[in-house]
Amino acid sequence: MSSLSPTQSYKQEGVDGHIIPTDQNVLQKHVAFFDRNHDGLVYPWETFRGFRAIGSGILLSSVAAFFINFSLSRSTRPGKFPSLLFPIEVNNVQRAKHGSDSGVYDTEGRFVPLKFEEIFSKHAHTHPNSLTSDELMEMLKANRVPKDYGGWLASWTEWKVLYILCKDKNGLLQKEKIKAAYDGTLFEQMEKERTLAKKNAVV
Repeated sequence: MSSLSPTQSYKQEGVDGHIIPTDQNVLQKHVAFFDRNHDGLVYPWETFRGFRAIGSGILLSSVAAFFINFSLSRSTRPGKFPSLLFPIEVNNVQRAKHGSDSGVYDTEGRFVPLKFEEIFSKHAHTHPNSLTSDELMEMLKANRVPKDYGGWLASWTEWKVLYILCKDKNGLLQKEKIKAAYDGTLFEQMEKERTLAKKNAVV
């Protein structure tokens, strides 16, 4: 029997059998993976270490660390002077939400199931539960807000990195991978898989 109260249960939605809270800031969980020392702040070197932990090369990790921290830091630190260390405050990451995105996160960083399903109902033409590279580009173009060039670049970068890191051998980005990216569990899964692979290689 479920231990959830009626109030809790209606605030959760299932995606492929996986329960994702819709009343919590899952965007924070998504970003918190990169807070390697768990102090509530993500510095560029932590972003770099996080990308390396999931298997990214040195160049991609370096570019991602600069781009992400430079882009998000100021928005997550309202009322504070800009810092040349470009920290991202995890608790305020929803303030850095950009335009021209999928809408799967609302303005409070909560998961929106309908918007998630729309990614596939509108753009998954070849396979119902995955996206090809061309379908991904179609989605990005469809989400573009006119003259929102910063949002275009941010969305393209996020999805391109996800595609590079998580596409399968057939060049498909599977729904379960995208879901895991949104609910904040993907990076932890990838780090564990990489750590396990290293241990098995040693054995």
